[in-house]
Amino acid sequence: MMMKILNLYAGIGGNRKKWGGSCQVTAIEIDENIANVYKKLHPKDTVVIGNAHEYLMEHYHEFDFIWSSPPCQTHSRMRQFLGVQCRGQKAVYPDMKLYQEIIFLKHNFKGKWVVENVKPYYDPLVEPSFELQRHLYWSNFNVEEIEFKKSQLRSAQIPHLQEYLGIDLTDIRVPNKRQVLRNCVLPEIGEHIFNEALKAI
Repeated sequence: MMMKILNLYAGIGGNRKKWGGSCQVTAIEIDENIANVYKKLHPKDTVVIGNAHEYLMEHYHEFDFIWSSPPCQTHSRMRQFLGVQCRGQKAVYPDMKLYQEIIFLKHNFKGKWVVENVKPYYDPLVEPSFELQRHLYWSNFNVEEIEFKKSQLRSAQIPHLQEYLGIDLTDIRVPNKRQVLRNCVLPEIGEHIFNEALKAI
């Protein structure tokens, strides 16, 4: 039976790029422009344009593996220390959907799951399961912590980001292409975590 995967806050699917075709993926992305790029890059996946947080609550029981990458901006060290404290950006509440989903999955989902986000500017409210390349991950399966190729994402421009990720958007029009690429999980990390989930399953 083909494994059913829910890919939440999917972006253009950097995390999904190396999962291969032996799984059935449903991707949830709220931005229609970005969702359309995902469709071009992963034409066999089912793409739903909608609210990932709500979709999780309504459909979690339909899947074997769930990956969630909730928005990270309100947790970001860079925004807090460089934006708010140095440049006078407006301070905002951290988006608690991150922790809602971790707690919800931990206590309700019977399959394997992982939630990904940046290292926050505060002590995480739920202890992460592991860390890979400056990002934190919460999961219900073990993942070996290994090193991956690094990139200067803050200063990297579109050509370098495309090369780093192995994702070519040259002929694809999407607003704020550099930020869209910066938001991607490195495909090799997505592949590593996916393979560890398969072992656990």
